[in-house]
Amino acid sequence: MSQPALSRIALTRYGALRMPLAMLELPLFVLLPAFYVRETGMALAMIGTLLFAGRLIDALADPVIGLYIDRSGGRFDERRWVLAGLPVLAVGFVAIFMPPRQADTAALWLALCMLPTYLAWSVTSIAHQSWGAALADEDQQRARVTAIREAFGLAGVIIASVLLAREDVTLLLASFIALTLIAAALLVGAPLAIRKLAPGPAARTAVSPMLTWRAVAANRAFRRLIVAFMLNGIATAIPATLVLFFVQDVLGADNTWTAVFLSTYFLSGAIGMPLWIWLAARIGLRNAWLLGIGIAVFAFIGALWLGHSDRIGFLWICILTGLALGSDLALPAAMLSGVIARAGHADSHGGAYFGIWNLATKANLALAAGLALPALSWAGYSPGEPGQSTLALSLTYAALPCALKLTAGLVLLFSSTTGDRKRVLASNGGVQ
Repeated sequence: MSQPALSRIALTRYGALRMPLAMLELPLFVLLPAFYVRETGMALAMIGTLLFAGRLIDALADPVIGLYIDRSGGRFDERRWVLAGLPVLAVGFVAIFMPPRQADTAALWLALCMLPTYLAWSVTSIAHQSWGAALADEDQQRARVTAIREAFGLAGVIIASVLLAREDVTLLLASFIALTLIAAALLVGAPLAIRKLAPGPAARTAVSPMLTWRAVAANRAFRRLIVAFMLNGIATAIPATLVLFFVQDVLGADNTWTAVFLSTYFLSGAIGMPLWIWLAARIGLRNAWLLGIGIAVFAFIGALWLGHSDRIGFLWICILTGLALGSDLALPAAMLSGVIARAGHADSHGGAYFGIWNLATKANLALAAGLALPALSWAGYSPGEPGQSTLALSLTYAALPCALKLTAGLVLLFSSTTGDRKRVLASNGGVQ
């Protein structure tokens, strides 16, 4: 018998945490290098080395964090992990943007503040996602949970982009702390209705790490889903890596237009989110995601024909691909929740699945940079020189992501996401 649908108030209490978490992404990935160069005089190479090391450790830690959240059982459920991670995350984030002014001391400061901040973000995010996976037991309701959560995430990104445009770090930090406190208050006061719908933490059975990894690896539906997710994720991350170069050297637009393009893209994503919930209820999660991939490819391939001053054309591409963005944000995670539930792993291995999922998300960003930037360098592209190799930039920015998205769609089209419950449970020694 299916569980009753959660109310919008209950889902809001759950999803609101995603807003402050998403606010961190632009500052930590976009603002941080320029901020440390300007405020401390650190060499860009030193900043890059520290960030690479910190992100690598953080990414590799995600599966371990997910496994430990699973094994904590009744001692520490997902909500308690979230509430434990938030103070560390808030203090670390504020500390990162309050460095000493000497370059040598600032390097040590960044190294000491960055790692606990990244790890606290991972703990909070994985626990939050794992908790959400058990809040519904039907695909339509799973889509609602993830869509509302990611809609709050888009709101956080938009708020951060507005604050970053003003270059007001103090206001950004104050806004983050305020939203974090609000989200924590909502979680502390959360009704029983948004605790896990599955059996409570006390009913969990401790499973050895080896059995956990074997069970996850044996889930064929998960393997195929994560391949499609990574191909699609790299396809999305490449334009994110190159958009500033494309706007500057192909369109000939300034930073004001860049802010307009990005705001339009994210606002369109937020507006389109209800559409994907509605479609998922009528044609299924996989078919809705395939439709979103098709719309994104159809719209984005048009960037190949844009040139100097084609700003309105690119604005329309931002609107259409932004509408398709909702499918990427809401549907894959909902599909993952279904894969976990159908394998019988919601109570024993959910954190491990989301730990691997988060590792894949971070790997997408690294792989995008590793594919796109060397390819452009090999083709002779030089930033700030629009007369040279802009064709290579357009091909890498638009054609390569479209090819990867189509490949992801093919993997998804010919994959079964229902899983094989008996085979997976057998590999798990019958432990659920």
